[in-house]
Amino acid sequence: MEIDKRILSFIEESNVLSYCSCLDNSPHCASCFYSFCKKEDNIYLVFKSDITTKHIQNALSNTLVAGTILPNKNKLSSVKGIQFSGIFSKVEEGFSELKNSYYKSFPFALTMPGELWAIELTYIKMTDNSLGFGKKLKWNKAD
Repeated sequence: MEIDKRILSFIEESNVLSYCSCLDNSPHCASCFYSFCKKEDNIYLVFKSDITTKHIQNALSNTLVAGTILPNKNKLSSVKGIQFSGIFSKVEEGFSELKNSYYKSFPFALTMPGELWAIELTYIKMTDNSLGFGKKLKWNKAD
């Protein structure tokens, strides 16, 4: 199933995600600056964080994560936002597109400690009230 261009545009225009990880029935959320990268048929959100944080430790043990992306400003009549599910992983060698995408968006992060991580999106639901109140656009990688 082809992903709606309005969903891709929204993800590209935004730069902060919140994602949730869970381990041993103990959920934990984090907000991170991200870059968007499409590699072949996969869609990635790439961010930097320290390996010692609880959200990274949880996600390394349970790679199924979920999160949201909201615009910088929200007006009730034009609410837009993304809910997503995906698979968490460390950005390894051979994924230079993901590294380049992140550091192009956030060059200052080159000097900051931490490692690059990615969420490969498997499901996206976008609410877009500019298309009508409560309008939903959905994408599922499995389709």
